[in-house]
Amino acid sequence: MPLIKIDMIKGRSKEEILDILDISYNVMLETFDAPLGDRYQIVNQHEDYEMQILDTGLGVERTNEVLVFTLITRPRTKEQKTNFYSKLVEQLYKNLNLREEDIMISLVENSDEDWSFFKGEAQFLNGAL
Repeated sequence: MPLIKIDMIKGRSKEEILDILDISYNVMLETFDAPLGDRYQIVNQHEDYEMQILDTGLGVERTNEVLVFTLITRPRTKEQKTNFYSKLVEQLYKNLNLREEDIMISLVENSDEDWSFFKGEAQFLNGAL
């Protein structure tokens, strides 16, 4: 059920974007124990001047390869969260050689009642899911 939004600067190939989507989906399945097929992902591409992703005083230098992942998800344990963070960065580096410093992740928690998948119905609440 997590909705994964990925913001990036324009210029990546279709293949690289698909790889980023596949990697983030597979890591989410593994670390959140989500069911296969629970795939909701959106990529937003921006001009370089539209993304200002600073370092919050941590001394991190970002490049134009920066990716910002926002996951809207039900509450997760600290262990699930930290496993997701580390495995996502590890896999993006291993498979796409993306810098660890260029990956930012934020989880936004919500509950089942906050979802309607179609027809304006709350499928989790009406028993459809």
